[in-house]
Amino acid sequence: MKKPLAGALLSLLLMGAAVAPAVAAPSAPTAPPATAVAVNFAGTVALSNCSGSVVRAPASQPNDPALVLSNGHCLETGFPAAGEVVKDRPSSRSFSLLNASGSKVATLRASKIAYGTMTDTDVSIYQLTKTYAQIQSQYGITALTLNDVRPAQGSAIKVVSGYWKRMYSCNVDGFAHLLKEGDWTWKDSVRYTPSCNTIGGTSGSPVIDTTTGKVVAVNNTGNEDGGRCTVNNPCEVDQNGTVTVRQGINYAQETYTIVPCIGPGNKIDLNRPGCLLPKP
Repeated sequence: MKKPLAGALLSLLLMGAAVAPAVAAPSAPTAPPATAVAVNFAGTVALSNCSGSVVRAPASQPNDPALVLSNGHCLETGFPAAGEVVKDRPSSRSFSLLNASGSKVATLRASKIAYGTMTDTDVSIYQLTKTYAQIQSQYGITALTLNDVRPAQGSAIKVVSGYWKRMYSCNVDGFAHLLKEGDWTWKDSVRYTPSCNTIGGTSGSPVIDTTTGKVVAVNNTGNEDGGRCTVNNPCEVDQNGTVTVRQGINYAQETYTIVPCIGPGNKIDLNRPGCLLPKP
């Protein structure tokens, strides 16, 4: 889990690498490269113990109550047990809304925990007391859009932490059929390439595809010490039951599976066609 650790130190050194441009053969026309979206902190939030973001489904409307996405293990009620689902539970939790540069521009407040679980995935979805239109008009912040398709292996991503006001850049290295950590098991988790070396406090950060600017996953954990399937040391289990431990590698939970569960008025409806999120 990527909640803050006691006495954790934040490294402020950001590393980058220059990449030489590819040169096409003179006789072979080339398609223009995909243009990367300028990813920033706008729409991300800081929780008391985690990161998160104001998100919308592709069909969400301006006057719908806004939603905040984070991890199930970031809930103020504590870690949900394996098999537990939290649904429509009152909450007045507050969130610090950030602008593009990472400065706080507002405090948003929840009306309820619309959904939360650590079974099959690790997500929490809060419904806010303000609509998207109110957040846009009052603070100039537009919600991030959830992508409705599975992320692609190799795609360039950024993990954007509102808690630390820090971004990590890497690629989707692959997918873990099952990711096991302590009592919990998550399905089809995103595995990062090593440069996304996320730390405590980055839990719940949106994982943004740098080509589309859409949220494709939510950051949640990493193997810190090389342990096997223990808390803070998740392991991968493939279709044949083979266990793989990747020390220092971090993971996220896909979010395209959330989109079919968001109905009119941004209501989380677990009975909608295509919704596969676990039910209470």
